[in-house]
Amino acid sequence: MNFPPRRTLALGAIVVAALGGFGWVVTTQGPLAPTRVTVVKVAESTLERSLFGIGTVEARRSYSIGPTVAGRVASVRVDQGDAVAAGQLLAEMDPVDLESRQAAGSAAVARAEQLVASAQASLAEASSRARLARTSSERFADLRRKNFVSQEAADAKAHEAAAASAAQAAATAALAAAGDEALRARADLAGLGKSRAHLRLTSPVAGIVTARLAEPGSTVVAGQSVVQVIDPATLWLRVRIDQGRSTGLAVGLEADITLRSRPGRMLKGRVARVDLVGDPVAEERIANVAINEPPEQLAIGELAEVTLRLPSVGKALSIPATAIKRVGKADGVWRLSDGRTRFAAVTAGIAANDGNVQVLSGLSAGDEIVVHATRTLAPDMSVTVVESLTKAAP
Repeated sequence: MNFPPRRTLALGAIVVAALGGFGWVVTTQGPLAPTRVTVVKVAESTLERSLFGIGTVEARRSYSIGPTVAGRVASVRVDQGDAVAAGQLLAEMDPVDLESRQAAGSAAVARAEQLVASAQASLAEASSRARLARTSSERFADLRRKNFVSQEAADAKAHEAAAASAAQAAATAALAAAGDEALRARADLAGLGKSRAHLRLTSPVAGIVTARLAEPGSTVVAGQSVVQVIDPATLWLRVRIDQGRSTGLAVGLEADITLRSRPGRMLKGRVARVDLVGDPVAEERIANVAINEPPEQLAIGELAEVTLRLPSVGKALSIPATAIKRVGKADGVWRLSDGRTRFAAVTAGIAANDGNVQVLSGLSAGDEIVVHATRTLAPDMSVTVVESLTKAAP
């Protein structure tokens, strides 16, 4: 009896092993392998929510200080980083001829006051003459009634009394005119004083100089800033929040802040204001966050990572966000029923920090849904539930 040679037997064994391995791969790992899935049960939980954004340190109160009229800068007495007090002189503009005009205005006021004094003296003299003329006219009128004087003499005294009264009225008008002129001169001088005061640029608050924008000898126009000052007590963060995730953004939310310059230190704050006008280009809303205890040497323009803590939602049906799939025009999940898949459309609510999503409708507590699968699922598909897709199939 002839036996096959050993080489033929070896080759046959290899072929059989290869076919067996190929079959095993096809039936366990290939297209004929059962679909393996990981599942989770729908359950109630408390959803912790937050909003995240990048903020920039800014000053809520910033003051750009400059002249109200065009002119040349005479001196700048502060520099960037200097601490200033309220009312402190920061810079001064060249007054040009303003000081000479003030001197002329002072002389005009003095002259007007002298004219007032002269008009007062003239009025006093005219009043005295008028009183004397009236008395004399009354006496001559009485003598005429007794026929001691002629009618012409009585008429002459009456004329002198009328003329004296007119002179008194003229002196009164002159005094009023002199008073008005003095008032105008004083007003002109006060206006020059205000113009001179406006050339002295002072700080409206106790703060920090953030910019020195002009040097002595520079010519600036009206409204152009020479110095910028901020109130350091009003520093806050201007935080940008994605509009798509901004639901619940409101004043008073607590914030966790991490400055780029202090990565290992967590600061606390709160939302002080939410701007009504957002950024339509970047699709962001703006929240202004105040820092409870601002650190020293906080730099304007520094970036920070800000997490706003929203109120938690208790007893909410939740599922992993990765379980939600788009099938056709509906969002939903693959639910297991007797080991086979059924698509269930769901309405999702808020998203939690742990990756879960609130389910508003479409599922009930205890439903078993597919989270991950080795292939695209279809209705009424038989699947094998495993703990993890990364583990090798048995």
